[in-house]
Amino acid sequence: MATTIDADEFARIVAPYRHELLVHAYRLTGAPSDAEDALQEGMIAAWRGLSGLRERAALRAWLYRVTTNAALRLVERRGLRLLSWDSASAADPAAELGPPRDDVAWVEPFRGAADPAEVAERREHIELAWIAAVQQLPATQRAVLVLREVLGFSADETADLLDTSRTAVNSALQRARATLAGRRPSGHKQHAELDRDVVKTFVEAFTAGDVERVVELLADDVRFTMPPLPAWFDGRADVAEFLRTSVFATPWRVREIGMVNGHPAVLGEQRWEGAWRPGALMILHLREGRIGWLATFVGPLCTDWVKDFPTDR
Repeated sequence: MATTIDADEFARIVAPYRHELLVHAYRLTGAPSDAEDALQEGMIAAWRGLSGLRERAALRAWLYRVTTNAALRLVERRGLRLLSWDSASAADPAAELGPPRDDVAWVEPFRGAADPAEVAERREHIELAWIAAVQQLPATQRAVLVLREVLGFSADETADLLDTSRTAVNSALQRARATLAGRRPSGHKQHAELDRDVVKTFVEAFTAGDVERVVELLADDVRFTMPPLPAWFDGRADVAEFLRTSVFATPWRVREIGMVNGHPAVLGEQRWEGAWRPGALMILHLREGRIGWLATFVGPLCTDWVKDFPTDR
């Protein structure tokens, strides 16, 4: 490798790896903004250390090393990110929702161009529930799990990346697997035709304000979450009550935006004070023809997505 390199040349060299490194940082941190920060910090470290890299073939591993270390340092400073049911018990749909909780670091959906191959091959490893489960692991276990099970690095390669031993890597992986065993999402595979029909019906019913038709799409044990609001609802009856009394108090228009974190997603805008305003990003987790988890994000977590997918209506 060259002893010196300018910014433009460095950017050209690392460009093919940026997306996969960003997704890697997201898996470790649980939020796109944190992933971007970790990637930026990692790229600065990579640029500074590139002159000491002996072989260009080792570049990818080196980039993973510096990005992993940057992500874990960020996590240590910030703390755990949570899903709604990790932070509070299910709410009463008749009670006040309460204000957004700024003191909780929520697991956030991944914003970025989806790689179709990655979605097909590693869908489970970008799902919100999996990302949240990984957040519960200690730093070393988290890094080992992602490097070994998701990215396919060998035990020796992982040990080299993390400056530890093969024995320590194998031990950390074993403990990480044990911890995740009770938290891993069920991961039912779906037929594309079935998914497509459910999503289409959901969009039509939600836009029409047809509560009963929306409720028909829900599983009996459905969960409805909506960070940064702390309240979430557990079970079809409570979700249906919340939809009737609160969600559909104003008109909505809803549109599909493709896949987010490996699941179909829609953006909803509410009619408020004479204008359509960002209302909710809704990620539909489908299970056997029903929605098992309506992972909804409101406030700033929704507004940014509307900017990325502007309405043409």
